[in-house]
Amino acid sequence: MVSSGEQKIQWAYQYMPVLQAIRKRFEEEKPLAGQKIGMALHVEAKTACLVRTLAAGGAEVYITGCNPLSTQDDVAEALREGGIECYAKRGCNTEEYYEAIDKVLDAKPTLTIDDGMDLINRVHIDRRDCLPQIVGACEETTTGIHRLKAMHADGKLEFPVIAVNDTPMKHYFDNVHGTGESALSSIMLTTNCLVAGKHVVVAGYGYCGRGVATKARALGARVIVTEVDPRRALQAHFDGFDVLKMSEAAKLGDLFITTTGNCSIITGEHFPLLKDGALLANAGHFNNEITIPWLEEHASEIDHRDGIDTYIVDGKKIHLLAEGRLVNLATPKGMGHPIEVMDLSFAVQALSVEYMAKHGKDLAPGVHDVPTEIDEYIARLKLESVGASLDELTPEQIEYMGSWNHGT
Repeated sequence: MVSSGEQKIQWAYQYMPVLQAIRKRFEEEKPLAGQKIGMALHVEAKTACLVRTLAAGGAEVYITGCNPLSTQDDVAEALREGGIECYAKRGCNTEEYYEAIDKVLDAKPTLTIDDGMDLINRVHIDRRDCLPQIVGACEETTTGIHRLKAMHADGKLEFPVIAVNDTPMKHYFDNVHGTGESALSSIMLTTNCLVAGKHVVVAGYGYCGRGVATKARALGARVIVTEVDPRRALQAHFDGFDVLKMSEAAKLGDLFITTTGNCSIITGEHFPLLKDGALLANAGHFNNEITIPWLEEHASEIDHRDGIDTYIVDGKKIHLLAEGRLVNLATPKGMGHPIEVMDLSFAVQALSVEYMAKHGKDLAPGVHDVPTEIDEYIARLKLESVGASLDELTPEQIEYMGSWNHGT
């Protein structure tokens, strides 16, 4: 009998044609033979498909979670049953979380894949014994890229890292459609509340915030955006959203979704302004966008149920979803980004890992872009899988676009 974890993996894999094509080539060419890959990602079905693709390429794979609440235990068990060293478990505490990361690093990986940079940070601070073996790494998400660029600016990053998050195939699809749909789907499944007609406050108007705001409006919400960047705020305005300070939006919102990747977005300044019954959710990587310690200190009562912590503050109920962690993955019913979206993102990961295995020794320490040819190749594979076709530039058009002497 097929286990529930294996059923989830097989279900996801059928909707990942790009990753299927890459896996087929990997099985034939074994481009990762001899590599040990250490991973800290959300351990769920789509991730398992990436893991098996890398293993098919000849790599030894060691994986743990990148968030204490995002692991699906049955998927982790299915990976172990298939011969993958997987140390992730749902609901681990901080000590257990880093113990699992250390188990991955005990394998002395040659390449690493991160979602949030905890693995890379651990290598540089506490596990420097691993540095000599590591050729390079890939980073999946916005928060991790911010940390890596700060680390490089301080002269502390000691190997090259490909910024998978910063490539168009990640921004346009994973961040916009993946975060937008999965965050709202998880909120609706967890609360059974309607989005239509609500004032939804979206903190941050980067690619993720843009996706959440656009999808919320499509569901009938009245969307308010908060921003610190004047250009993004202006973009939100011209996209048709109200743009307010959080201190103003706090009085109006029914549902708040943070997407900034920064800390202290909804704080003790804002909680007293909230409506009774306000819903708070975070779609950024870490659980510090909402200042939970303030709620714990000032609440007269705290009620816990699956995926929802209710804080009574001055007689008002404030509902926090998923302990302030990634709402699309950390709620009991959170399934993460849609499969078709992760087909693209994990295809970028797989080919970036292959590129790093081949060229990492020639790259300087620092943050590097995904090669354009990888991004375009994945887009072409996806277009083929959906039956779409492209025009091609004629020789005349190529000459025209590459010339400076064509005038009026």
